[in-house]
Amino acid sequence: MHHQDSLNAYILQSLRNNWELLALTDYNGASFQYKDVARKITKLHILFKSAGVKPGDKVALCGRNSAQWAMAFLGIITYGAIAVPVLHEFKPDNIHHLVNHSEAKLLFADAGTWENLDASVMPALDGVLLISDFSLLMSRSELLNQARANLNLYFGEAYPERFTVDDMEVSLPRRDDVALINYTSGSTGFSKGVMVTYGNLWSNIEYTIDHLDFLVPGDGIVCMLPLAHMYGLVVEMLHPLIKGCHVTFLTRTPSPRIIMEAFAAVHPKLIVAVPLILEKIIRTKVFPLLEKPYMKFLLHVPFVDDRLLGKIKEKLTDTFGGNLQEIVIGGAALNKEVETFLRRIGFPFTVGYGMTECAPLISYAPHNEGRPGSCGKLVDRMEIRVASPDPVNTPGVIWVRGDNVMKGYYKNEEATAEAFDADGWMSTGDIGCVDEDNYIYLRGRDKNMILGPSGQNIYPEEIEQKLNNMPYVGESIVVEDSGKLIALVYPDMDNVIHQNISADELEKLMTDNLVQLNKELPAYSQVARVEIKSEEFEKTPKRSIKRYLYQH
Repeated sequence: MHHQDSLNAYILQSLRNNWELLALTDYNGASFQYKDVARKITKLHILFKSAGVKPGDKVALCGRNSAQWAMAFLGIITYGAIAVPVLHEFKPDNIHHLVNHSEAKLLFADAGTWENLDASVMPALDGVLLISDFSLLMSRSELLNQARANLNLYFGEAYPERFTVDDMEVSLPRRDDVALINYTSGSTGFSKGVMVTYGNLWSNIEYTIDHLDFLVPGDGIVCMLPLAHMYGLVVEMLHPLIKGCHVTFLTRTPSPRIIMEAFAAVHPKLIVAVPLILEKIIRTKVFPLLEKPYMKFLLHVPFVDDRLLGKIKEKLTDTFGGNLQEIVIGGAALNKEVETFLRRIGFPFTVGYGMTECAPLISYAPHNEGRPGSCGKLVDRMEIRVASPDPVNTPGVIWVRGDNVMKGYYKNEEATAEAFDADGWMSTGDIGCVDEDNYIYLRGRDKNMILGPSGQNIYPEEIEQKLNNMPYVGESIVVEDSGKLIALVYPDMDNVIHQNISADELEKLMTDNLVQLNKELPAYSQVARVEIKSEEFEKTPKRSIKRYLYQH
């Protein structure tokens, strides 16, 4: 690969160099070669231009992961417009809010999302296109109608012979130009639109080219994290695409069974996953084997156990498609028992760390350079400092600065000013230590985000805000317990006593609240149960609840 100095130059280089190779596939669905991707991107450029969309205009995308989603995204950024990816699992009100807040001119939506949306509450949109074939679902613009109706004609006029490898063009925005706005959450009070620049993306991609150098053109990768979040978008889609790899999308919610089938079909060298998926696979496939009496016996016999561990590692490698060189875990720490087991068998896993505001990489280390308890080493073109008198031993808030760090929050100067200090350092809101070699050890999150089952961001405050408005709830916190969300509730005791409500009645009222609450929440953040607490939560002097005391 020749090093390029911009993201779009990398995309162009890959399309040209890998023209005949497979690029994008929907699992059990359609496949597209790099030349097909180039053609679709170019058609979108013509569509945008004819419809009056200018570079710098916002275009929103909301739908399940798919090859067409990826092509729509690539079309937007290689045109120089600003993509606004929105998680399709958000409730319609939240999607409306984000489309409006971003001032999107167009929206790409899939059929399942669109049937629940209401165009009349998104007045700034010129139109809505169906992700699967870019057909018009709604239009308020004569220009857009004309452009879509005549798209194939315009394309044929532009490339009368045939569309060749030399015809592909991309815009080359400045590094500081915004490439996408990524909202950290859906709900009005909490969503902040992170402005990610072309330079931020370029720096992340450049890092993967320099440090994840085992992927070559033609290699397969399974994309299972949501493309609407930075981690899936950059590490599982843009990065392999720029390396000429073949990306397979799981277009349904990834269950362990579908994931294993896809691994068996694709044989990925690299797997990027959230802890829960890896833990589920190991708990269902591996731990039951180890519980068998003869396995237990053999694991305690000297000399046998190394051979046995080798066998187990082999079986696990087969489970992941038989070609695995590395599995990167992100978003949260692995369960201790699983981590210890994986270390013992010498499984090639590593834990990375990042956040939307860093597009997303902050730290990574290859599995053979990882350090126990660490989430890797600070990535290139970044600086780090810990607000602590002794950063190696005494945890403090982690601050970062450099090429990966966002431009700020869209139309939210207050939040931007809160995140940065006068010297351009940004607070990650995470607590940790950093050793002499810039390896990062997270000790806890100041930010309270919980990772959803397939990599969605869950903000407990949003759930608590809904719950706190419900009958007889005084205050609440939402915590995670082995992959489930649990609401701890201290009831509104004045009211309970005043209404003379018994303990049993209170239980029933809380169960009713739970049913109502889950109706208002997306599927990935359903609360499993309510635990009633008998005393108030401990607070800081500023009256916020000391959450860390209540983590399960």
